[in-house]
Amino acid sequence: MPPPFKRHRDDKVNDQYRVAKPKNIKEVPKYIKTIIVNFFQQLFYTFKLVWDANKFVLFVMLFMAIFNGIIPVVGSLIGKEILNKLAQAYAGKLTTFTVITALLIVQFAYMFVNNIISRVYNVIMRISGQLVSNHIKMSIMHKAKTIDVASYDSPDFYAKMENASREAGSRPIEMMRATFSIVSTIISAVSYIIILVAISPVAPLLIIAISIPSTIINFIYRRKHVDYMFRRSKDRRQMEYYSQTLVNKDLVKEVRIFDLSDELCNRYQTVFKRYFAGLKKLILSESAWTLGASLLTTAVNCALFIFLARGVYEGAYEIGNYSLYTGALTSIAACVSSLISTTADIYEGTLFINNVRTFMNEKPSIVPTLNPPRNVNRHTGHKIQFENVSFRYPGTDRDVLKNINLEITPGDTVVIVGLNGAGKTTLIKLLTRLYDPTEGRILLDGYDLKEYDLKQLYGIFGIIFQDFGKYAVNVGENIAFGQIDKEINPKAIKEAAQQSDADDFINELPDKYETPLMRFFEDNGIELSIGQWQKVAIARAFYRDSDILVLDEPTASLDPMAEQEIFKQFEELRKDKTTFFVSHRLSSATTADKILVIEHGQILEVGTHSELMNKKGRYHELFSTQAKRYVTDLDNGPGEKMPPPQHREGPPIPRGTGRPPLDV
Repeated sequence: MPPPFKRHRDDKVNDQYRVAKPKNIKEVPKYIKTIIVNFFQQLFYTFKLVWDANKFVLFVMLFMAIFNGIIPVVGSLIGKEILNKLAQAYAGKLTTFTVITALLIVQFAYMFVNNIISRVYNVIMRISGQLVSNHIKMSIMHKAKTIDVASYDSPDFYAKMENASREAGSRPIEMMRATFSIVSTIISAVSYIIILVAISPVAPLLIIAISIPSTIINFIYRRKHVDYMFRRSKDRRQMEYYSQTLVNKDLVKEVRIFDLSDELCNRYQTVFKRYFAGLKKLILSESAWTLGASLLTTAVNCALFIFLARGVYEGAYEIGNYSLYTGALTSIAACVSSLISTTADIYEGTLFINNVRTFMNEKPSIVPTLNPPRNVNRHTGHKIQFENVSFRYPGTDRDVLKNINLEITPGDTVVIVGLNGAGKTTLIKLLTRLYDPTEGRILLDGYDLKEYDLKQLYGIFGIIFQDFGKYAVNVGENIAFGQIDKEINPKAIKEAAQQSDADDFINELPDKYETPLMRFFEDNGIELSIGQWQKVAIARAFYRDSDILVLDEPTASLDPMAEQEIFKQFEELRKDKTTFFVSHRLSSATTADKILVIEHGQILEVGTHSELMNKKGRYHELFSTQAKRYVTDLDNGPGEKMPPPQHREGPPIPRGTGRPPLDV
């Protein structure tokens, strides 16, 4: 059985949406004012979202708001006249059917026009809804590309992104429809009130008065529901994680072999029960209060209907007028109810829209410190300096790197070695400015890395990370993603594949370089082995026009023969380029200009292979141990045995976030 879960509140996530509740009666006006101001701020923000997506839709909504407000009253007046004329005919006071025929024609013309306009409106709204949804999702996607990589280490960020993405597609257009429907409702309600005032000015006031309890109940429970959704964002993400893990194509083999299916189902059910318990309590409580308000409304409506029926009985007005007045009472009650629920819907929507607004207002910190930023010199050697650089992941207090001092001259080949979790990949992330140092600074050609234009800076690196990308496009496009800003060059793609030793297996695929990879979208998609994928990733780095080559475990999934062939290609590729290798296989370090031995986030040794071997320090120990194991393997059989992984560095990953651990 899954371990018991601790009760929790996603307070950091929730606080940005919650208005602090008043501590005493004096703070109530300020509390109400703040809620109203926030309401209209979010509403105007939603108007802007829809306006930017499609201005035409707002004008259509305005027209329909006025039309829908007037048309029910017109229908009631036509119906009243038809009933009165039929009553007169029944009493023998009307000698011709012509008037009734004309009224019926008018009624059916009214119904036809109403039907046609409603259908056209629905078509326009369905089309506009898709355009608005696409615009907002694209805005979120464009925003996501500017957000710091460090944000992806934060559960709070994932809560914001999940809430924003979930509501982005439908909420804005729904809120606009609801807002304009309020205009329609008010027009209809005012028209019916004018009609009712003729017989009883008290009746409409009474209908409005009895709606107040329902209004209060609606608003209180809408806020409670939204507040609950925010507080339980972690629960929803956990349920999504467990359900998606069970059907994840990359994990399905391990899930089946380790028999994890029942465990994942149990964990999902445990979280659901906890989530559902609070939700059910809210629903039942709201239903009880709503039932009481409905009983009050029904009793008052019954009394008013009896009053109107007695007026007809006593001859105060005609039967058609009874239909008009009772219809007016019913419509006013419906209008008030609609105003309450629609306003509550909009209010709830503004709370959710705040997710989008908060996400869109997320400010990146990885930005140039100069304006305009410094340009990067291209196609030349680069000098790199680390000065007292330390780093810890956001939200943690453990330094992953500690007081790193390092100088790399143009054209150097640098091999970074050390056990898992030593800080090797984190050093690369700082070099490429995916993160900024917590302390110290990194210089490129004598200037702080922070001063450079980010796009130009990223452009000088040709990089293969441990967790390299596997893209569900064809083989050629996978390689061309290495330099997306230049026109696809089939000859250059093939040359890059030849350099990475990928060309042979690609030519054996059904459609060669046009073969789709992964079976996400195409029936003829091919699933490559991890070694083949790694060769494609290396080809991607070769295809890129880079000044600095960064290879983070570039051959970890390749056999020794393929590794040797690629290292030969590296020798050619890295001419006149600064190259960084991160590797466990120390054979790659023997020809390096500099070997960095990192342990526990610190540089223990720096030197060439011969210098460090003569030093008889940590590098000598690591190299000798690995060489000894190769010899042992030759004696005992094929296969390379590597030291077991020690630990992983990086921020602690909360359970259920749906993210893989950091690879470092």
